[in-house]
Amino acid sequence: MTALPRWMRIAPIVAVAVALIPPLLVARARAVKSRQPRIHLVPDMDNQPKVRTQQYNPMFADRRAMRRPVAGTVARGDLQEDDHLYRGRVANDWAKTFPMPVTEAMMRRGQERFNIFCAPCHGLDGTGKGPVAARAEQIGGPWVPPLSYHQPQVRERPHGHIFNTITNGIRTMPAHGPQITVADRWAIVAYVRALQRSQDARLEDVPEEYREALRP
Repeated sequence: MTALPRWMRIAPIVAVAVALIPPLLVARARAVKSRQPRIHLVPDMDNQPKVRTQQYNPMFADRRAMRRPVAGTVARGDLQEDDHLYRGRVANDWAKTFPMPVTEAMMRRGQERFNIFCAPCHGLDGTGKGPVAARAEQIGGPWVPPLSYHQPQVRERPHGHIFNTITNGIRTMPAHGPQITVADRWAIVAYVRALQRSQDARLEDVPEEYREALRP
């Protein structure tokens, strides 16, 4: 039997060796770090021109890479369309009702938030004699004392008016809207109403079975 030529015996070995080169290169590329970008035969938008945070961008007049939101932009889920809930208004007038049921849990939450944000100036009883007000009176100088919640002008204000005052402030009182959530602001309004009722209760507010005991 005639032996195969030498080149025919070597050719399969060379072919196998050449065929192993691409897998070996791929394995090396996956295992070895490099400062050079990978070769993208199909880019698939992996490499695009971009400007990083805080960089200069000549495309815009102000040369800022970080663009500000368009005026009036509202985040998804934050569109506040309910005027009663978010602004305390109904039919373009101050709301006289609450946008949610007033529960015991809501009242307790309102008391907690009131003691944190309101009592320092208005006092725990709402008379306007909190520690901040007392300290300001001791120091003297220009100081506008906080109103008492029990004054007729405050008692007669609708719920929405008080909610708006907490949200946006009034006169020398700063806005607390950025600090207090919408639900907590309404809870504070409910608690303020309870404080006012505590100093201005009527016999009609007491259940009938307890009225006789309170008569003089």
